[in-house]
Amino acid sequence: MEIDSGTTAWMLTAAALVLLMTPGLAFFYGGMTRAKSVLNMMMMSFGAIVTVTVTWMLFGHSLAFTDNPSSALNTFVGGFDALGLQSLVDTATADDGTGMPSLVFSMFQMTFAIITVALISGAIADRAKFGAWMLFTVIWATVVYFPVAHWVWGTGWLNTMGIEDFAGGTVVHINAGAAALALALVLGKRQGWRKEPMRPHNLTLVLLGAALLWFGWFGFNAGSELAVDGITGLAFINTQVATAVAVGAWLLVEKLRDGHATSLGAASGAVAGLVAITPACGFVDPWAAMVIGLLAGAACAYAVGLKYRLGYDDSLDVVGVHLVGGVVGAVALGFLAAYPATDQQSEGLFYGGGFGQLGLQVLGPVAVGAYSFVITWIIGTVIHKTLGFRISSEDEVTGVDITTHAETGYDLGTVHASGVSSPNGPVTAPATKKVDA
Repeated sequence: MEIDSGTTAWMLTAAALVLLMTPGLAFFYGGMTRAKSVLNMMMMSFGAIVTVTVTWMLFGHSLAFTDNPSSALNTFVGGFDALGLQSLVDTATADDGTGMPSLVFSMFQMTFAIITVALISGAIADRAKFGAWMLFTVIWATVVYFPVAHWVWGTGWLNTMGIEDFAGGTVVHINAGAAALALALVLGKRQGWRKEPMRPHNLTLVLLGAALLWFGWFGFNAGSELAVDGITGLAFINTQVATAVAVGAWLLVEKLRDGHATSLGAASGAVAGLVAITPACGFVDPWAAMVIGLLAGAACAYAVGLKYRLGYDDSLDVVGVHLVGGVVGAVALGFLAAYPATDQQSEGLFYGGGFGQLGLQVLGPVAVGAYSFVITWIIGTVIHKTLGFRISSEDEVTGVDITTHAETGYDLGTVHASGVSSPNGPVTAPATKKVDA
């Protein structure tokens, strides 16, 4: 098949936009932590870029997007026909009618895998060993993300049944949100949680990160059509509409509940709207995108407080925003879907589609969430019991930046990240201090 230059150019751009989202996430998460942990938080996102890129190239694409029809495992995970991506080099263009080179499609999907893994890190801010995190990213991508991507977007069982997930509400956000909850429970609460102030140290970084995420999300959602057509435009406008409404909904909840509409609320509301519209953006009308944004903004604004009631320390609200927002968007399709893309999919309940699609839109989040939670719990527990996943109490008090990376995020003169002052400048780690991996 001949290369479609227009589609290829758009998909290259979309892939670059999605990759930009992970550094954007680093800013977003980095600003939300305390100053003594900002570098470590950002390094966790950049570390995911490294590990997931390599694993995707070696075997990730193959497990997610190739078939193994002779194996009973094909409904669960793909085959080994694209190890090292060499077969994609030999096949100049995809044979699926998109007109883009196979490697362009693979690069686009790689960026999804990267940010999904990076999202989890927000739940364990301030207290995770960097080396353990890097090992976790490889294992989790291999046994959780790649199979789930195959279930929904490959030839796996949920795809065969007809689940609707346009750009990753289930594969990315519910998957990462459930994993974040499991890992937060494995590592336990931060020292001083609910007793000491743990407010975001730099809201300017948070807003910058949210802006980069919002910008990159157009590639995330509109690019998932894998073409340049009317559905691409629908996904594009729905992304903007739902996000704007979600920001307004979150700020309204804050104003009514707390008396103030905050910049952190605006940034969080934007991400909540982006998350919720992700599975739905190419399946619903713009008015429905507004409804989804409204529901997500309000629901997530309340959901982030659940950690205080239930007693789990999800540091940066990955569960409240990504898990809850992803569920809102995925289930909403059971009511609001207007443009099914395959014969197995159908319209939502409000469009006369009956309860079949609604049931499937509930089944998908439950199955993916349960699988991700259980497997993540096992992975996290094994790493924690063997290598150790959490830094020492002393290092946590001092700050993971200085103890793990031998750096601080800011040169503040007489103010050290841990709060210790010196007339001769910032205090550094003792020469005998062992730097924790």
